[in-house]
Amino acid sequence: MNLASAFANLSNDEIKALLDGGSLTIYSVARPISADLPVEFSGSLAVLAFATPAFGAPNGDLETPAFTAETFPASHVGTPGFARAAKADGTVVADFSVGPGDREIKLGEVSCSPGAPVKVVSFKFKTAGDWPERPDYYNAHPRTGYSLPAVP
Repeated sequence: MNLASAFANLSNDEIKALLDGGSLTIYSVARPISADLPVEFSGSLAVLAFATPAFGAPNGDLETPAFTAETFPASHVGTPGFARAAKADGTVVADFSVGPGDREIKLGEVSCSPGAPVKVVSFKFKTAGDWPERPDYYNAHPRTGYSLPAVP
């Protein structure tokens, strides 16, 4: 989890309470290095609406998110890379990693297509130091004919 600076000192329970009635926007790759920065190089794949309360009791290390629907339709084609959680008023709270493997959010499918259902199947909070992406991929914006940054 990569928290916006305004919420950096809050506990996980306080963060969960902030998300009551908020949203979780799933984006393709190229997340900003900070949740305080706007998303510029990623496409929004789907927007999920949190219920109130946004989370139930944890199940081991997994959280129990509550959404207003079981699935939400994807709006664009792409492979999820991160999600941005916001309060009901739109204030950004945190970014979460999304995808297969050791990610905070796992979806029912590995990619999104317009109109196809998007469903969160697991959700966990990890500290910022546990973010799985390589630092040289932050703010990367791959384009046709250009490779991603090389690791020295």
